[in-house]
Amino acid sequence: MDQIDEAKINPEEKDLIDLYNLSELYKVFADFTRVRILSALTGGEMCVYNLAEALEMGQSAVSHQLRVLRASGLVRPRREGKTVYYSLDDEHVNEILEAGLEHVIHKRKGL
Repeated sequence: MDQIDEAKINPEEKDLIDLYNLSELYKVFADFTRVRILSALTGGEMCVYNLAEALEMGQSAVSHQLRVLRASGLVRPRREGKTVYYSLDDEHVNEILEAGLEHVIHKRKGL
C-alpha cells in the first residue's frame, strides 16, 4: 500500500480528509454496545471477561466490538500473561464521551 505524501496535499484536501476521518470515528460511536464498552473503560482497564460480566454480554460479542474499537484507535490492549486488558487509548476518548453525554443531558433537560 502506498503512503500518501502529505506535503503534496493542499490544505483544502487535508480538511476534507480530516472531516472524512471524523465521520468514520463517529460511526464507531454510533453503536450502543461500543459506547457501553467505552463507558465501562472510563473506570479503568478491564479484561474481556470482566467487560462481558459488567455488560451482561457474551465474551465473543465483547471481543468483536473491542476489535473494532482497537482498529479505530479508541482502545489499547495490554497483555499480562494470557490475559489482555483494555483501556481507553487516551484522554480524548473520555472527552468525546463526556461531551456527547453532556449534550444529550442538556437537550433532555431543555425539552
